[in-house]
Amino acid sequence: MELNESQLIEREITLRNLRLTPEVIETRRSIIRWLALSLGIINPGESRQGAIAVFDSLMYFQFSQKRDPEVPELMEYIAKAWEPINEKTLRYHLLQLSKTKMVDHSKGKYFLVQPDGAAKYDEGAWIERYFSSEVNPIKDKIINAVKELKGR
Repeated sequence: MELNESQLIEREITLRNLRLTPEVIETRRSIIRWLALSLGIINPGESRQGAIAVFDSLMYFQFSQKRDPEVPELMEYIAKAWEPINEKTLRYHLLQLSKTKMVDHSKGKYFLVQPDGAAKYDEGAWIERYFSSEVNPIKDKIINAVKELKGR
């Protein structure tokens, strides 16, 4: 009996272990691109800036401004920091980030998902929540599979 492997996939997560060089931390743009590449938001060599600009705007509001922005605020920030983006493109990238479970929205405001009870605008808590909710369950399943394998 063959398994239909594609039906077993619940979700895919891309994480890349990149060197954090002095050149990377020279500018905000290079840091945000590094983060987007590390977290699988973009792929190596990808030239589209929209996803990076949207991610940057969310990081800016969450950790620098410590507030949850609405779409017009995101558009304004992106236009100033990057280049103008139309609302449809912005909403597309927000939807894609929502699918990664990094971003959520409520009452028209967007935010990076934080753990329950954690300081909402704490960058360490944000990345810890992402790893504990998205990566650790995969690790746990792999551990269980190896234990099952060991007994066969």
